[in-house]
Amino acid sequence: MRTVLSVCLVHRDLELRLSAAAIAALAARSAPLIVEMELYFSCLIRKRVQFLPTVHPDAMCAPVDEHLMVCFRPVMTRKCALNEVDDKPELVGFPIVRPEAFLPKWLALDFRRSVWSGEFSF
Repeated sequence: MRTVLSVCLVHRDLELRLSAAAIAALAARSAPLIVEMELYFSCLIRKRVQFLPTVHPDAMCAPVDEHLMVCFRPVMTRKCALNEVDDKPELVGFPIVRPEAFLPKWLALDFRRSVWSGEFSF
């Protein structure tokens, strides 16, 4: 069973799809879970969901409630080097003029075997 919520992020509604396990895990938290949707531009485009201890200064964020904060962060590398794709290249904020045009439409979160997982799409 999933619960669907909505939050306004960068002047657009983002649909949140939470599993029952995710709702239970969020309710048990004493501090908000920070979920970042990263859109990576370089030689390729990659998207990933990260669960972070703090908000990155480049991220565009919105609190959902006292247990959850969602963020969107478009990033790029300073150079295109395919050998760095699997490593951790230095990332910088991607200067998007209209970030709402790149904002995902939905974010799904789950919590299984004590591990958070997520996916998003446009």
